[in-house]
Amino acid sequence: MTLPERINAFVSLGEELKNLSPAQKQEIIFRAGNANSWFDANNVTNALNGIIYLLDKENLQDWLFVYDLENITPKKVGVIMAGNIPMVGFHDFLSVLLSGHYLHAKLSSEDNYLMKMLAERLVNIEPRFAERIYFVELLKEADAIIATGSDNTARYFEYYFSKKPHIIRKNRTSLGILTGEETTADFRALAEDIFSYYGLGCRNVSKVLVPESYSFTPFYDAIASFKYILDHNKYQNNYDYNKSILLVNRAEHFDNGFLLLTPSEQLVSPISVLFYQTYASADDLKNQLEAVKDKTQVIVSADGWYPNSIAFGQAQCPAVWDYADGVDTLTFLSKL
Repeated sequence: MTLPERINAFVSLGEELKNLSPAQKQEIIFRAGNANSWFDANNVTNALNGIIYLLDKENLQDWLFVYDLENITPKKVGVIMAGNIPMVGFHDFLSVLLSGHYLHAKLSSEDNYLMKMLAERLVNIEPRFAERIYFVELLKEADAIIATGSDNTARYFEYYFSKKPHIIRKNRTSLGILTGEETTADFRALAEDIFSYYGLGCRNVSKVLVPESYSFTPFYDAIASFKYILDHNKYQNNYDYNKSILLVNRAEHFDNGFLLLTPSEQLVSPISVLFYQTYASADDLKNQLEAVKDKTQVIVSADGWYPNSIAFGQAQCPAVWDYADGVDTLTFLSKL
């Protein structure tokens, strides 16, 4: 297959997903939810819409234009996919196949239906992909590795795959910056960054940085409509548990009935909890962010005012050229 043929196949996949009938979409949601109860209708729909956005033909062409992908020697690229949010491994799936390599994917037990569904649809569109896509349990045949996991599993991956070209991704999370000048609309957009996918993604905001003596009352007032998140029993269970822990420990916290706020220097908060940390000045804020840059996926601020941040509400809306951990996957793949 030529690169234009590969691009056209993925563009067609995006069109097919866009034109799913209600019955087809419902079946996908039902089967995904059976495999992982966090994958409810909203989350699967949001993930599908994100993939449809990635597969816009103009976006793909603009993205790929800067890489030399016409003279690739195909290699077997092993990809260890996470399963924290629906189809989170799609960008690696897309990158490996568009670059002309063979995909050997080890799926997470948390997301072992949706990726196979996408692969099946892609092969129906372009049958030549059938000999390029393999779902495997072991990656012994892989020539190179792309792996996503926790800090603990990353250490194992780095040891086990040390002799092969690799990209190993570790724990990251996303941060929000508040100044006290935000509007109700800003807070609601930030809430999308906090609550989408129940906060399970590395692009979800798990902590906010706020000025000293900051009042969270306007924030809580603005996000009251998000109380529906308690309709998910696992979120409710996490909220009840984390609230009890804070109460038993007599830890300082705020509570609006569905989101707990507590001060912490840590970055990754439990489900239903948002950490916060104060800053004394612009320089203090800059220094705090610099200290955790290697643990940060995305920074959000009102209209993206802060340097190298994006607007509230956009954390889970990456473009196709937004690489996880800032590591250019296509450059890696093009040099194998």
